[in-house]
Formats: sequence, C-alpha cells, structure tokens
Amino acid sequence: MPSDDSDILFPSAQDSDGFEFDSDDAQFVGEDDGELKPLLGDDYYMRAALRCAQQAADAGEVPVGAVAVKDGLIIARSWNQVELLKDATAHAELMLIASLPQIIGDWRLDGIDIYVTKEPCAMCAGAMVNSRIRRVVFGMRDPRCGCAGTALDITGFPGMLHNVEVTAGLMEEECKEMFQTFFRTVRANARKKKS
Repeated sequence: MPSDDSDILFPSAQDSDGFEFDSDDAQFVGEDDGELKPLLGDDYYMRAALRCAQQAADAGEVPVGAVAVKDGLIIARSWNQVELLKDATAHAELMLIASLPQIIGDWRLDGIDIYVTKEPCAMCAGAMVNSRIRRVVFGMRDPRCGCAGTALDITGFPGMLHNVEVTAGLMEEECKEMFQTFFRTVRANARKKKS
C-alpha cells in the first residue's frame, strides 16, 4: 500500500470533521442504570461513511463508503475502488476488512463495527461473517442484492459459525440521495456522449 494513502486507511484519533476526543476520558458516558453508553451515536459514524462515499463518487466510482469503529474510534475508512483498481472485488467493505488485520494485529475482527452507506452484497456480507465483524450498520437497503437481511440474510444465516448483528436503514434517505444523484449524472453524461 502506498504510503500517501496511510491517512485514509489509518486515520488518527482526530476525525476528518475536526472533532477530537480522548479515548481514555471521553469515550463513554455513564448512565444512572450503571450501563455505559457510547458518547458518539451511530449517525456520527454514518456521516463519516457518507464522506467516504462522496470520495468514491468524486472519483467516478459507485458511491459506497465505509468506516470501521472499535471502542468508539474510527480505525479505518474506505470506499469503492472497482474502476480505479480494475478489480470487481474492490468494494468498500472488502477494502476496509483487508486493512484491519494490519491495524489490530489479528484476522479476527471481534468488537469491530462497520458503517456502510449501502447494504452489503453476498461477497461483502460473507467476508463480514468470516472475519467475525461484531455489527454492520448500513444506510440504503438493496432489495435486489442486499445480503444483510433484505434480499438474503448471509449475516444472520442459521448454522454459520458467526452471525453479524445488523442495524438497517440508518440515514437511508441521505444514502439513497447520493446514489440517485450519482446515477443521474452517469446517465446524463452518457446521453451527452451519444449526441
């Protein structure tokens, strides 16, 4: 991996929106019931995934972005790079999962949550199961190819060695709008080329 991409896949504790927090002191907020609640909600991490999706769109890729979160910190980011790498497997989720063992030192990704703007396909959902991702949170449902419960349920298939917890439809409208805008632009550009 080129060294100039290290800030993309291996970010510091400071997120790209400038929000800083101390992982020792500010990561969790105590509640009266004794349960620890995360300081940052799911929306925060999905917004980071949306920024990654925008990077994909800006590069002419299908706008899917993903971030990995462990103990409240974003530890890796990725986006679709199929066209750039000329690789049908270069989906945001797979690129992300492939980078994580270098960060945590193990292929077992227990305790890691993935936030992704579109429901994972069969390939990506299978990789999440095999790498033991704790939870996937996705934005836009995919009724044709989504494999985290919509078209198929690979993430929760009975009898698998691991099941991935799923939170579906977070910020779905924002994710869907990004997709629709991207494909409207692609179609408009195709029409211009024909005329």
